[in-house]
Amino acid sequence: MNKIELLAPAGDLEKLKIAVLYGADAVYLGGTSFGLRAKAKNFDREQMKEGIDFAHSHGVKVYVTCNIFAHNDDLGELPDYLKQLEELGADAILVADPGVFALARETVPNMDIHISTQANNTNYNSALFWHKLGARRIVMARELSLKEIKGISDNIPQDIEIEAFVHGAMCISYSGRCLLSNYLSGRDANKGACSHPCRWQYYVVEKTRPNEYMPIAEDDKGTYIFNSKDLCMIEHIPELIDAGITSFKIEGRIKTCFYVGTVVRAYREAIDDYLKDPALYESKKEYYLQESAKASYRGFTTGFYYGKPSDKEQIYTTSSYIRTYDFIGMVLDYDENTGFAVIEQRNKFVVGDEVEFLRHHGKIFSQKITEMYDAEGESITEAPHPQQIIRLKVDKPVEKWDMMRREAYDPVTLE
Repeated sequence: MNKIELLAPAGDLEKLKIAVLYGADAVYLGGTSFGLRAKAKNFDREQMKEGIDFAHSHGVKVYVTCNIFAHNDDLGELPDYLKQLEELGADAILVADPGVFALARETVPNMDIHISTQANNTNYNSALFWHKLGARRIVMARELSLKEIKGISDNIPQDIEIEAFVHGAMCISYSGRCLLSNYLSGRDANKGACSHPCRWQYYVVEKTRPNEYMPIAEDDKGTYIFNSKDLCMIEHIPELIDAGITSFKIEGRIKTCFYVGTVVRAYREAIDDYLKDPALYESKKEYYLQESAKASYRGFTTGFYYGKPSDKEQIYTTSSYIRTYDFIGMVLDYDENTGFAVIEQRNKFVVGDEVEFLRHHGKIFSQKITEMYDAEGESITEAPHPQQIIRLKVDKPVEKWDMMRREAYDPVTLE
């Protein structure tokens, strides 16, 4: 069996480091141009160099998105950008546009090219087409079932890698190719500027009565007719592997570092447990799901993997996330002699709170906060200020980049 790669999103340098430390085998990121997540912070040249060097020092690969559908004006700067990526040591680029692909093959012929999900790869002939042109990996369209992916895997050479999304937000349009954002807000989803109108609230308006907004469903708050639940396949690792998928991709370049660390760690443990002992994996399925759900989400679905989604895969009443846990602090340092950790506050917490330490090495543990001090050494009972630096007594050793979380004071659930 080929090695299973866990591929994580890196929307900025902090998220890249979290993804690497919490167990990703590879990360994908975007530069300031030519990618489809313009709202992510993304990476300038210096940040990309630091990120690639950090990832490589931990044995983790870096893939860079160049998956816009290019217009003529985009092509002039692209060759220099591709050469820069090669010089920085990027391991592969993700491409959807045939013109961009041809330019990349000419400009950086030794760089691996992965064909983006935006290219709508839904059959083995298209995979063979890209492979003959020199593509190393095909990212499956999100609209494929496990059976269809298996059919592709069985009909392509073994040196073509198959990547597929296993977790995160689902796009309502076909593999992310959407005109809704362009039409409603003038922002082109296919050039990275999507305004996510699939998450907006909609009403019906009759032409001759422009001020009367009628709910589409029987709900006085309106309806979110395009709003999909989030994909979660953590309970289906064996089926993903059996289908021939070798790279498990997590969506989320505009999500938080807490989301990245929580979800990556959960999938890392699930994959490793399955490869070690399938019976162990089966016995821990509920635990994996509970862990991945500690990052906010819209409810979970298996998407298209087991057939066409039904109305149960949509949320018609709200676009809110389910949020049961809050990210409250990042560990900056730890003194083993005193048992105190230096914490950067990310959300309010107080003495007496029961908290968990999400660790990138070692087991998660929980404790009650008993004492903490501000930067001046004064004893405090709460940490209410954003990014406040405090010293906190911890029950067990922690490391830099470990994260603190607790059950939300005001949890959010879907109706």
